[in-house]
Amino acid sequence: MKVLQFTIPVVHDKSVITEQVELPYHYPYLHRHKEVQVTWIQRGEGTLIAGNNMHSYSSGEIYFLGGSLPHLFKSNPEYFKAGSGKTIKALTLFFSTDGLLSPLFDLPEMKALKLFLQQHQQGFKVPDNHFQRVSQAMIAVKNAAGSNKLVQFFDLLESMVEIDNKLEPLSSYGDLPAITENEGIRIGNIYNYIMKNYMEAITLEDIAQAAYMTPESFCRYFKKHTGHTFISFLNEIRINEACKKLTAHRYESISIVAYKCGFKSITNFNRVFKCVIGTSPRGYLDNYLNNVNNAAKIAS
Repeated sequence: MKVLQFTIPVVHDKSVITEQVELPYHYPYLHRHKEVQVTWIQRGEGTLIAGNNMHSYSSGEIYFLGGSLPHLFKSNPEYFKAGSGKTIKALTLFFSTDGLLSPLFDLPEMKALKLFLQQHQQGFKVPDNHFQRVSQAMIAVKNAAGSNKLVQFFDLLESMVEIDNKLEPLSSYGDLPAITENEGIRIGNIYNYIMKNYMEAITLEDIAQAAYMTPESFCRYFKKHTGHTFISFLNEIRINEACKKLTAHRYESISIVAYKCGFKSITNFNRVFKCVIGTSPRGYLDNYLNNVNNAAKIAS
């Protein structure tokens, strides 16, 4: 098996590829490939960038990513610190409906599965109440061999088609341009710079200089390849980190969280938070605590 940058692991005798990894951190650059990807985060925390949207991820979550959807699993900053002892572990499946499996997906009996894949090109997170079924199906695919691997693979797809929850797409921007290896590295470096410095005051001139571009060129480039303006992306990074801190109870007040995430005004923080999340920071936290309490009651 040969691993190529921005290319899935190449296995010439398999139509469904499984990859089990245990590394210090996830691959740190934005990339895309024609294959559909299903990733189970078995250990690790960070931010998933999918298309033009971002989401916090943590252990025990499964993500479906449509073919050619640009994505990046960005591990939290502590995973990049020397001697942290932290590692990530993930099981990923890759497959393509246009490759070796194409004749099978063209069969009349496969119409529902093929339609499901077409409808979810922008990806989704597997709902918690379906995690057990889907994760077990992924393990079955990983452990199977020969023709049984295909049997288990289609069982995995059936487990996702059977999901009765409303599946929110991971991305809302469906026409991002192709990303070459060099562009993926360049955009990945831009993301890394923002995610490393989001708590500080970052100007357009700062980020353009870090990307070795003029501010005008950077604005055009960033918008073209991400669907975001620099400010909208920076705000989403900051609010995403604020959500993590609020639900982790690391700080004694919302205003401290706002300051730690780069906001100099609580008024501006509240306005941006509601614009990105759809509710106030207090409303978000109260809703989270209610969900935790309800889950605890059900478990008991």
